[in-house]
Amino acid sequence: MVPAIDAPSLRDTAMTDTKTAPYAALVLRLALGILFLAHAGLKIFVFTPAGTAAFFGSLGLPGWFAYVTIVWEVVGALALILGVWPRLFAVILIPVLLGAIFTVHGAAGFFFTNPKGGWEFPAFWIVGLIALALTGDGAFALKPTPIGKAAR
Repeated sequence: MVPAIDAPSLRDTAMTDTKTAPYAALVLRLALGILFLAHAGLKIFVFTPAGTAAFFGSLGLPGWFAYVTIVWEVVGALALILGVWPRLFAVILIPVLLGAIFTVHGAAGFFFTNPKGGWEFPAFWIVGLIALALTGDGAFALKPTPIGKAAR
């Protein structure tokens, strides 16, 4: 018979600092939201909505989808920054980046420094969104996502 080892179970061992984790999620939420706001701002103020629509058309997408994408990015960015259902909006924003990878950046290779930018940065951005969705809403969320503990 093998004697039992007196070691703490995985459940008893804190692997996440529950005091600082909400602030880490807040920092991630703000960073992701600001990135999306900047990304939408590029489409609005630099390329212009009409120019963005023309670019989408050159990719074989309907031009009107550019306007949907701009609104999607602005609304999602503000939701993340303000903390309005942030976990849900983190997931909702993933298709925007997948679209960028599959229509523009994927063919350019992995590294974002490649001509036309590779898919490295959008993929990492998706990882950040997934991490936020799994981590939680973060501190100071105005309207926490109604899933997980809050929904029970």
